Amino acid sequence: MKLAQFKTGSGLRLGIVQGDELFPLTYSGDFHAWLVAGRPLAASNSSLPLNSVNLAAPVNRPGKIIAIGLNYADHAAEGNIENPKEPLIFAKFPSSINGPGNDITWAAQITKKVDFEAELAVIIGEKSVNCAPDIAMTKVFGYTCGNDVSARDLQFGDKQWIRGKSLDSFCPIGPWIVTSDEIKDPQTLSICSRLNGQIMQQSNTANMIFPVAKLVSYLSRHFTLEPGDIIMTGTPSGVGVFREPPIFMQNGDTIEIEIAGIGTLKNRCRVLS
Repeated sequence: MKLAQFKTGSGLRLGIVQGDELFPLTYSGDFHAWLVAGRPLAASNSSLPLNSVNLAAPVNRPGKIIAIGLNYADHAAEGNIENPKEPLIFAKFPSSINGPGNDITWAAQITKKVDFEAELAVIIGEKSVNCAPDIAMTKVFGYTCGNDVSARDLQFGDKQWIRGKSLDSFCPIGPWIVTSDEIKDPQTLSICSRLNGQIMQQSNTANMIFPVAKLVSYLSRHFTLEPGDIIMTGTPSGVGVFREPPIFMQNGDTIEIEIAGIGTLKNRCRVLS
């Protein structure tokens, strides 16, 4: 199932995407409320053309956005960094959530080095505490495309990553969630980013150092994972900062993240005056 969240005059609604059509759920709340309500799946018999609805981030109010650094060996290598022995964890503030089709924005006086990072985003469906690896995948609701947008001058200048990763609009996700029953093995998905149509990153989730099951189990041993939490699972090589010369996103650029079996997340960039 592809579960999308879309904007209406009365607030956010959920719908099931089938081909080029969206079938709104009869449930009137947003994704978080829907999870808490037991995931009622009754859908309308009538559909809307998908291109006529204004899609929102499929998770609009996560309790936590947990990000994993250096989870692809080729990405660690391009930064001349050793592979981590355990998952390298940082956070993005929930206020950085952004939806498909929305602008990624930043002020020129705050940052001039804004980078892209294609990532598989994992959506937690059930509360998880000290979860064993063999049941970790039962805690996953589904998957979506994510872009761990990063202000590199802030990230490296601060010598910790939260500010540079958490500016408003710096966590685009979408375009929808594909439920875990449709993705039997999340370690088999091709993943890429395109900047203005040019491929920048191209890899496969098989190349993760720590796979999804390991991450869910490991994280749950350190803090409670709640329904609606997001795990950003790391990015492969090809990011802008490590290129020669570096390539950073500019005003008017279009960045796309595509993951096989999920879809394409597309955003434009806008520098604020």
